[in-house]
Amino acid sequence: MKKIKYLFAAALAMFSMNAYSQGCMEGGSSGDLIGVTGFIQPQVNYYINGKDATGQSLNKNEFTFNRARLGVVGSIPYDIDYYFAVEYSGFSNSENKVHLLDGYVSYTRFAKWAKITVGQFKSPFSLEQNTACSGLYTVNRSEVVSQLAGPQRDLGLVVSGGHDSLKFSYSVGLMNGSGMNNHDDNNNKNIVGRIVAGPFKGLKIGGSFKAGGINPTDPTEKLNNIYRFAAEAQFSWKNLLIQGEYIYGQDKLFSASRIPIYGGCGGIIGYETKQPGTYHKDGAWIIASYKTKFNLEPVLKFDTWNSDKDSRFSRVNTYTIGLNYYINDYTRLQINYANLKESREILNDMVMVQIQAKF
Repeated sequence: MKKIKYLFAAALAMFSMNAYSQGCMEGGSSGDLIGVTGFIQPQVNYYINGKDATGQSLNKNEFTFNRARLGVVGSIPYDIDYYFAVEYSGFSNSENKVHLLDGYVSYTRFAKWAKITVGQFKSPFSLEQNTACSGLYTVNRSEVVSQLAGPQRDLGLVVSGGHDSLKFSYSVGLMNGSGMNNHDDNNNKNIVGRIVAGPFKGLKIGGSFKAGGINPTDPTEKLNNIYRFAAEAQFSWKNLLIQGEYIYGQDKLFSASRIPIYGGCGGIIGYETKQPGTYHKDGAWIIASYKTKFNLEPVLKFDTWNSDKDSRFSRVNTYTIGLNYYINDYTRLQINYANLKESREILNDMVMVQIQAKF
């Protein structure tokens, strides 16, 4: 059995050399020298787009594969953990490539107070961003998290600590700021951090920050500044869970610049050219779920995203009604209806049905 695991790990490593990435999956120590983890999420979507001027229906439907991930995790004597994961779904990025999600090594001798991790991993910013895709209560993350927490994955070094008994945890990192599987595109590093405290049973509150730079279109111009701040809270009582988060962003541009637009699990799907100036953007989300004794979990979620607070027509509100059915400990069915409300009303609602198998 060990030989099979080692062969599998070697094959996965070779496959992951073709790398360009977006995505999310949590890693950690298995306690063994090597272990295999992953999940798959086939999905069907129905897009409600109304009718055109001739009365022809614009509604669409499709089968897709939201995520398909495999990872290898383990511990090496002494005090070393490692993890890497690969996205195999071609639907998760515009280039339809198998790509590396995570690849990092951690020194855990003082993990309770200061675990040191170096490699490629999730940026320590935002509650929802740092929730594994396999553990999300809705099919997709909030748009404000996709845009203001991005790049969701990056290369760098993070020091983290905390323990359940301490009711306190922190993470602070120094990151390239150019995203997954990319060389650093300037000499400026992003400083990112998150802190969470549990002052009372069932209640956690926290905050995140990020400060860094974005290259101007003209490389001879001064580096632009970006700032991100987030406040989060979550409350649990018996089978009820309520979570929420507010995120604010400021882009201070000294010259014309191309600002990344993030999609999916954090990959760059395009750029928006902005002129010099200071741009403010923000958004928030709140979700409530209740796990019944029948393994059914109704979910209500509201999220709002404003890409330019100085514009009257840039806010998008999304209302999601969902139902999760836990078939067993490894398999979950999710049904979501998402109603989108833009400043200029457009009919573009969605119904998403996703089945997840985790191992």
